Amino acid sequence: MAQWTVDQSHSSVGFEVKHMMVSKVKGEFTSYTAEVEAADLTDLTTATIAFKFDVASINTRAEDRDNHLKSADFFDAEKFPAIEFKSTNITKLGDDYKVTGDLTIKDVTKPVTFDVEFGGKGTNPWGVEVYGFEAESKINREEFGLTWNAALETGGVLVGKDIKIKVEIEVNPAA
Repeated sequence: MAQWTVDQSHSSVGFEVKHMMVSKVKGEFTSYTAEVEAADLTDLTTATIAFKFDVASINTRAEDRDNHLKSADFFDAEKFPAIEFKSTNITKLGDDYKVTGDLTIKDVTKPVTFDVEFGGKGTNPWGVEVYGFEAESKINREEFGLTWNAALETGGVLVGKDIKIKVEIEVNPAA
């Protein structure tokens, strides 16, 4: 098995959630670590994949909202500084994959499956082989203890339950 490095300058870890039931708020975690081990990235079925997102790095382009998300109302970043994912099963579907693993938010761990699209492979200008992947999943935030909300005068709630998680990565051989 070979170790692979996620090129963070060509990768992102993002999410989106309904806001006031009419629009979406998008955000990202700007600090994270990833461990990818695989014999061959054109066949992920033998891979192990682990991500750790630094909750304090959350960025939704609104400092007050980011601070609220870091508070005990949501992620409680002081007590639970990281969100973690570790793969447990990978199934190939044509060129794409279903990557199932354990997602831990706060002190709650649940199985989550990501639909993973293989973006292809190439060689960068420095002669290094790179591989691209896009992964997407949807979770119910309340199942992970993220239950804060506010009722709207017009009906409905301020924050939707469903969170779409999107990970776009470029990986290359570890040095």
